[in-house]
Amino acid sequence: MSKAIGMIEFKTTASGITAADVMVKTSEVEIIEAQTVCPGKYIALITGDLSAVKAAVEAATSKYEDKCIDSFVLGNPHESIFPAIYGTTHIEEISALGILETYDAASIIEAADQAAKTAIVDLIELRIAKGMCGKSYMLLTGEVSAVEASIQRASDLVAAKGMYLDSSVIAHPDRRMIDSIL
Repeated sequence: MSKAIGMIEFKTTASGITAADVMVKTSEVEIIEAQTVCPGKYIALITGDLSAVKAAVEAATSKYEDKCIDSFVLGNPHESIFPAIYGTTHIEEISALGILETYDAASIIEAADQAAKTAIVDLIELRIAKGMCGKSYMLLTGEVSAVEASIQRASDLVAAKGMYLDSSVIAHPDRRMIDSIL
């Protein structure tokens, strides 16, 4: 059995809290984060064994399908996901800066996982819907070609779900920009 994470994103707080309750009653999973985010949406991020996370997310999304914006299950998520979510990533130098912005919360985590697994890059930050009217973004760094490949792969994933907003890659950003990010 492998470790996994899963997330639900709902249109309303009431349906989101109720769906999160369904998740923890369905399977042996742990809530990592559950809260209201802008603009009044609700997210719940869980962890546990892959089969338990799948069952929990499926139960919540199928029971409240009309209120669900998005959801995902990731088996063996990249180890840099959580430091990027919690803002504890320690980056010394930025060679190239990749930015990806989405319309929702769930797809940015999936995109970050894909980006981190596509090439040798470091996730800097995942901003998940807080203070962004429900949008989310990620910042990552690495060599220019690695950042370009990672952002392209992540953008393709998000675009397939209809949640792509914008992205860019800055080769060798100015030191003043780096200081404002780090």
